Amino acid sequence: MTLHEANQRLLSALSGIYEKREAANIADWVMENVTGMQKADRLIRRYYPAPADQLKALESYTEELKTCKPVQYVLQESWFYGMKFFVDERVLIPRPETEELVGMIIKLGRERPRILDIGTGSGCIAIALKKNLPDAELYACDISEAALAVAQKNASLHQADISFINLDFTDRDAWRQLPGVDILAGNPPYIPLSEKQSMHRNVTHYEPHTALFVPDEDPLLFYKCIAGFAVEKLLPGGMVFVETHERLAHETATVFADKGFRATIYKDMQGKERIITAMFS
Repeated sequence: MTLHEANQRLLSALSGIYEKREAANIADWVMENVTGMQKADRLIRRYYPAPADQLKALESYTEELKTCKPVQYVLQESWFYGMKFFVDERVLIPRPETEELVGMIIKLGRERPRILDIGTGSGCIAIALKKNLPDAELYACDISEAALAVAQKNASLHQADISFINLDFTDRDAWRQLPGVDILAGNPPYIPLSEKQSMHRNVTHYEPHTALFVPDEDPLLFYKCIAGFAVEKLLPGGMVFVETHERLAHETATVFADKGFRATIYKDMQGKERIITAMFS
């Protein structure tokens, strides 16, 4: 079987699951991972026979992809802010929108800031900040020991010095384990549980629910905790940067305003109100 035929077989398997462009992007990603060649090189060699070990790996990946398992989990890799991260089903897959939040913090240009990443998951936010702000002092917390193991692995891969802390951020007593900081950042759970039934199965069947969903009766649970923590632990001149549900952005901003913060809503690359910044008035 040639490389071209292998690619076509993969595309055919994906065509009933994803729309044409997404299927093509996934196939390209998988083929690059399996062959070690970028698209241009594969085109030049498209009629070369594919080695047996590559065909075996491709067959295994295809079977996993046919179950709607996200390609990032299948390949155990995801890109974020120009860096490759290890990911598996213990952590959320990093989203492009979160890169905007990271970019906003970097553009602040603060000298030697102390930063806390709340609900770090794969560690992508904390690691991207540390690599772009090498003088920053980074802390990252998560309730999941399994997620922190992934984050620590990624920090080691990228040689990023970060203090990881296992705690339940909704437990106010646990805040004593955390330092005062200049910047609070995070992408906490914010999807009401009732929305689960309308989401794609590649999210609901594979990504960790504790990092996605919140109770319908208290969807702003984590933002209330973040605002409360900010009142106690945010250092003078400090700021909060969080992602939120596009339909709850104004309610989220109100949570911070009620605590005395000046909150601002920003739209993401898709024009959705998804990022909130807050600082004391």
